[in-house]
Amino acid sequence: MTSVKYHNIVDDSPETAILVGLITPNQNERKTTEYLDELEFLAETAGAKTVRRFTQRMNGPSSVTYLGIGKLQEIRAYIQAEEDAEREISMVIFDDELSAKQLRNIESELKVKVLDRTTLILDIFAMRAQTANAKTQVELAQYRYMLPRLQRLWTHLERQGGGSGSGGGKGSVGLRGPGETQLEMDRRIILNRMSLLKQRLAEIDKQKTTQRGNRGRMIRVALVGYTNVG
Repeated sequence: MTSVKYHNIVDDSPETAILVGLITPNQNERKTTEYLDELEFLAETAGAKTVRRFTQRMNGPSSVTYLGIGKLQEIRAYIQAEEDAEREISMVIFDDELSAKQLRNIESELKVKVLDRTTLILDIFAMRAQTANAKTQVELAQYRYMLPRLQRLWTHLERQGGGSGSGGGKGSVGLRGPGETQLEMDRRIILNRMSLLKQRLAEIDKQKTTQRGNRGRMIRVALVGYTNVG
């Protein structure tokens, strides 16, 4: 089982981050550098300090590990060297959107927290959301992004056995059906939460419509009163 160190991305002391980008036939080195400059700014906005960048020339990202395995091993060696020198690397941020399989395999190799550009942007949105509407929209977006990646997020949880079948296993309190996995339960919880957030957004939109209508009536009443006084 992979042991991955997780930290809160926003802290009093900045966390340290490695940035990773690809140079491809459709994205030259200059463009990759520009994107990594932007990613570094986003990381800084989220509270992380960039300490190193890694790039690799490829025809396209690997569907399994995004980078070549040799490059991943190079990054892991750098992380290990920093840890040996008591300089912890908090995270590795990829300048792309990673699939669940890529995230799982990369974290298994690097053994640190792995983020992609989308996760980082959603984190910043969550930091800056002020209104109930904005906070709800960001939370919904985070769950939508998280849902297909649950297996990677909960790899530390083992399959729950038992249930109330004829085998007489103890099962787990609150789990529907014998042998249901923690992953399945978490997926249902998230789907229920997403449904609740959608209802909340609909209620907020309804309240906004009502408030706009009330403001319109108040303006008309004020204008009529002003006209009568005149």
